[in-house]
Amino acid sequence: MDRAEGCWIKDRSGKKYLDFISGIGVANLGHAHPAVVRAVADQADRYLHVMVYGEFIQEPQVRLAERLAQVVPKPLSVTYFTNSGTEANEGALKTAKKYTRRKKLIAFKGGFHGDSQGSLSVTGREVYQKPFRPLLPNVLFLPFNRTKPLKAIDRRTAAVIVEPIQGEGGVKLPDDGFLAALRQRCDETGTLLIFDEVMTGMGRTGKLFASQHWNVVPDLLVLAKALGGGMPLGAFIGRPEIMETLSKDPPLSHVTTFGGHPVCCAAGLAALDFLIENKLPERAERLGQYLMDRLKKMSDIGGVKDVRGKGLLIGFELETAKLTERFVRNCREAGLILGWTLHSNTVVRLAPPLIMAEQEIDRGIEIMREALCKGLRK
Repeated sequence: MDRAEGCWIKDRSGKKYLDFISGIGVANLGHAHPAVVRAVADQADRYLHVMVYGEFIQEPQVRLAERLAQVVPKPLSVTYFTNSGTEANEGALKTAKKYTRRKKLIAFKGGFHGDSQGSLSVTGREVYQKPFRPLLPNVLFLPFNRTKPLKAIDRRTAAVIVEPIQGEGGVKLPDDGFLAALRQRCDETGTLLIFDEVMTGMGRTGKLFASQHWNVVPDLLVLAKALGGGMPLGAFIGRPEIMETLSKDPPLSHVTTFGGHPVCCAAGLAALDFLIENKLPERAERLGQYLMDRLKKMSDIGGVKDVRGKGLLIGFELETAKLTERFVRNCREAGLILGWTLHSNTVVRLAPPLIMAEQEIDRGIEIMREALCKGLRK
């Protein structure tokens, strides 16, 4: 790689690539967005890392936390910053266990929450867990998008963690009643509900947070990826009475050296402000429908099994793993960057920057049509 700007990446040979995956959902504003670059430069000129435990108030952290409190669903309002999504999930799981004084955790098959020991323990695919066992005990996996098995959530359960839309699982959407039923069961048993919106948050699906499509509010909301505008930043956000459990018995129940780095928080605030002021979630909804309509027309070529998604998070499913591999390789060679998913070798994940123009989508579709035709000939 040599340079990246907007929706394009250029390598050292001078070849340009159209980015349809945004660094796996990070570059929602495209690469090197001027507002983010300016915020990074301004904050770097003031100070970088100065302190960990709160002895000094760092303005970028406070300003971003305040802005997040304004836009997240009520009554969520308190933010704990981390470096990444997996760390944010770790913090959310710890908080839930400490707050409820329970040990049992429930997650969903096909879910992905990170690769550290704790987050891997609630990631629902055996092939990734097996080399690292033993993992956390007392973790139960339920089938995603089925309401009857939710009866397994009981008064021993500290938390249920779920992606509103499974990303690595193959861009799987829930039925309209599933998340509401999950919320109800958690309420009945005093279980905390954690929404992992690392991939789906920050306008990606047509709403600022994907859970808003179903009007369901979690107890803890986990963000990362696009949160930092291209800089490494994660967070988990909760109700005050839940979050304060980390500040007592002992006071420093959960700490991080670099979480909430001032430069990353400054970048995150600039990205969030631009996202909201320019109505990029609404734009993602419109462009996502445009892209999905174009993708569905590719079924006349053959080899296409399904097209699904919300906003600009789209799963393009092909009939075989070999065809999928050839298709992604052909696109890359032709100058289009795509990504497939960890839990499905036939699903190509599309997550282009929310600033992408229709002409750029048309160019991507043109490359994809040619790549699919070429892949089917082999």
